[in-house]
Amino acid sequence: MRATGIIACMISPASRRAAGSLFGLAYGDALGKPTEFLSVAEIDRRYGPAGPRELVGEPALVTDDTQMALAVTWALHDAPGYTAEAVEPLLRRRFLDWAASPDNNRAPGMTCLRACAELSRGLPWQEATVVGSKGCGANMRVTPVGLLDVDLDTLAGLAQLQAGLTHGHPTGLAASELTAYAVRLLIDGVALAELPGLLAARARDQRTVYRSDWLGDLWRRAGAATPGEFIATGWDECAAALRRLTAALAAPDDGGDPCRRTGDGWIAEEALATALYCALRHAEDPVGALARGARTAGDSDSIAALAGAFVGAAAGMAAWPAGWADRIEYADQLAALAATWERKPG
Repeated sequence: MRATGIIACMISPASRRAAGSLFGLAYGDALGKPTEFLSVAEIDRRYGPAGPRELVGEPALVTDDTQMALAVTWALHDAPGYTAEAVEPLLRRRFLDWAASPDNNRAPGMTCLRACAELSRGLPWQEATVVGSKGCGANMRVTPVGLLDVDLDTLAGLAQLQAGLTHGHPTGLAASELTAYAVRLLIDGVALAELPGLLAARARDQRTVYRSDWLGDLWRRAGAATPGEFIATGWDECAAALRRLTAALAAPDDGGDPCRRTGDGWIAEEALATALYCALRHAEDPVGALARGARTAGDSDSIAALAGAFVGAAAGMAAWPAGWADRIEYADQLAALAATWERKPG
């Protein structure tokens, strides 16, 4: 749905960071959509060495990344409370609606489709999830969780639950929590440059914390000996990705494909690390952060989408060019949610 010229008026000063993050995710998704599956050489041939920096289309189309982020956002918006029992049925319904929608024609991830097919049978989500998958579909949609005014335990539980419905691998759970936590920190005013250290500390602190009230017996499905052993695998892999990020940031930026340093982004921890790399390298040039994410040989739309969510949370709607909010697909939904979303009380 295309927005009208009143979109900017719908976004109050109080919701500018929420709006910046939600719209930033969609903008990055739209810029990365046509470059996914292309080599950097082909991207440069089409867009030049700066990468894509302009929205194309009326409206500019997004992918399943934004569609599923909206599904999560609406589920949270409609929840009567933030508990597993309250939120899981709403997430399930929104995911199944997405799976059945005729607009679900944007090269959706196979893990999400497989899990939704099982969820549609009415199975407990712990049985429906693809327990071995840590694809980036687990965290490309989680950033709205970071906008909530909830305690960190609830944030962690919500982030892991929404991931777990489709991606049951512990790294998908841990990376989703870190992604939402990064947005929370930025909404609270933490500088982008501080994120790697704070996320690494979170990974250490949470290494053996298994949230049974949110995850139930998922650990048994994976064949782990204990819940702590199960979740530690995910935190260890995320910690390793953050170490690669720190090393990449310490080296000079050659302007090349960030995937060479922090991973192609098809899996959750790499999508987080590479998106953070783009956001940190271009903290003063938000559109440049999106373009850097879109100019990769990896999962360009997911990387650019997450980079946009991070930069937008830090800088608000002022980060983005005037007029883009009227041109992005689903603009009306993004604006309506942002208008009520800034630190919605739990």
